[in-house]
Amino acid sequence: MALSIVFTLASSILFALFVIPTVASFFIRKPKHEDTWMMKKLLALYEPVLKGSFRIEKAIYGVLALLLAGTFYAFGHIGKTFMPTMDEGNIVIGIESPPSINIPAGIALNTQIQRKLMAAVPEIESIIARSGSDEIGLDPMGLNDTDTFLVFKPKSEWRKADVEWLKEQMRQVLDSIQGIEYSFTQPIEMRTSEMLTGSRGDVVIKIFGEDVEELNRLGTLVKRVVEKTDGSQDVYMRQNEGVAYQELRFNDEKMGSYGLDKADVAHLLKAAVSGVEAGTIYEGMKQFPIVVRGDYLRKNLDELYLVGSTGEPIALKEVVQIVRSSGPVEIKHEHARRFVSIQTNVTGTDLVSFVENLKANIADEVKLPTGYSITYGGQFKNQQATMQRLSIVVPIALVLIFMILYMTFRSLVQSAIIFTTIPLALVGGIFGLYLTNSYLSVPASVGFIALLGIAVLNGVVMISYFNELAQKLPISQVVIEGARRRLRPVMMTASIAALALVPMLFATGPGSEIQKPLAIVVICGLITSTALTLILLPLLYRRFVKDRNETE
Repeated sequence: MALSIVFTLASSILFALFVIPTVASFFIRKPKHEDTWMMKKLLALYEPVLKGSFRIEKAIYGVLALLLAGTFYAFGHIGKTFMPTMDEGNIVIGIESPPSINIPAGIALNTQIQRKLMAAVPEIESIIARSGSDEIGLDPMGLNDTDTFLVFKPKSEWRKADVEWLKEQMRQVLDSIQGIEYSFTQPIEMRTSEMLTGSRGDVVIKIFGEDVEELNRLGTLVKRVVEKTDGSQDVYMRQNEGVAYQELRFNDEKMGSYGLDKADVAHLLKAAVSGVEAGTIYEGMKQFPIVVRGDYLRKNLDELYLVGSTGEPIALKEVVQIVRSSGPVEIKHEHARRFVSIQTNVTGTDLVSFVENLKANIADEVKLPTGYSITYGGQFKNQQATMQRLSIVVPIALVLIFMILYMTFRSLVQSAIIFTTIPLALVGGIFGLYLTNSYLSVPASVGFIALLGIAVLNGVVMISYFNELAQKLPISQVVIEGARRRLRPVMMTASIAALALVPMLFATGPGSEIQKPLAIVVICGLITSTALTLILLPLLYRRFVKDRNETE
């Protein structure tokens, strides 16, 4: 997006410097400097207001101070999030069944879930489900993990055109099925979240430590805290226990009496379970490995036999104790440390406020042993990283803008006067988010950056013309005449930018959730920036810029 804006502005500069003058020379023969009907009406309203503002200058400064104070209050009460949730039109339900489930039982369970959903929720047109990993292994999942893709009928056929209400109907169905965990997401959101954060939740809590059982215990406690925190939805912790294991305990004394060692037994087990390569077949340039594998699928390990040093058959169970036990599904590592994760979506509140409340609740209710730690990730981590980056980039950009203004006007005073348009623009943008109950997200931040550029441009338009008039008129006349003549270009710049974003403000299709915060910030910011700039800049210019005639 940044590159698009840079290239667009660069091309527009070249177009304005070289193309517009050439085209204008062909079509504009006798320019007329007459105000249109609309501009006459605007001037009739603006000129008395401007002249009256010089008489109540201190009161205007007081009102601006109150507006800025209100802006700080509104900013403190605006929710912060990473990206608005986009309605993609389809839903994906991630379903996790018991880890020890086999393929036939998994198919039967998922078929039961799908039939119940379609019977209870008539808005569902069809369901496509996938259990386990795909053929190329880009999506590592266990056989007990199923992604259920729901395809809906047109919204005109829904009982109630509300996605959250529809999710609640499906939750009632899923809660009636024992032994499963589930979470809701969307196809694009799911892939984007997995790519950026490695999980599917808005907030991911990771607990790091050494002991797997202790991690599972702490994870269960944290999950309960998350479920009790206001705003949490679809809290999910992967079932990390219940997989059946066959634990082999070697009897060194008996193996020694038969002349066996652990390498012999391990080789037999590998051949029985996964197979061992015995050679290679060559067909031209092709190679095919020869694998010898036992019939482990039909026989239990305790029915296997070894060959002793004298050639006698030895049952595996005579030298190895086979113990059937249960254990963890997987042991995850990050930065060489084991961890478990709990993920949740956030609803009814903003992301940052939710995490702050969650941190306080976990600190009060969960005591971490020595050597264990908790981190917070997901969309929250992206939001923090983005805001941290903007907190560095935006001040640098403002300093560069101020330097360019100083090089243009050769005056710190005039550069500072133009810079006052920035807080004036922020007033409208922040109040726009506050009044519409929108969150400060990445699109809204982009809107603020675009807004500041337009606000500074309007200030440059006015101050540059004031300087031109100041060469032959006293300051008292400069601010009146200059403001009158710059009313049209300032209004044109602001109104064109605002009107161009009106379709984004009222859009309702896919992606409109991301467009609206940007449009709200720019439109509301331009309203306050333009109105206050037309009043405040003439006041500041008359007060702080010296009259050339007086200095001479």
